[in-house]
Amino acid sequence: MMIDALYNYRQGDIHSAEFSDEFNKLCIPFEKSLSEEQIEVFHKILDCVSDTAAAEMRAAYKVGFKDGVRIMVEANS
Repeated sequence: MMIDALYNYRQGDIHSAEFSDEFNKLCIPFEKSLSEEQIEVFHKILDCVSDTAAAEMRAAYKVGFKDGVRIMVEANS
C-alpha cells in the first residue's frame, strides 16, 4: 500500500526516544540481577514489546494520514 511505502521511506526521519529515567531506574538493576539465560529471555521480551510499539506507531501513522486526507477532501467540498 502507498501509505506503507511512505511510512517506510520516512522511518529514517523518525528518531526513537531515549528510555525514560524511570525505565532505566527499574530495568538496569533488574537486568543486573539476572542470570545470562534470564537476560536472553528478558531481551526477547523487550524485543517483543518494541515490535508491538512499532506496529502501533505504523498503524497510527496510517490512521493519521487517512484522517489528513479526509480533512483536505472535506475542506475542498
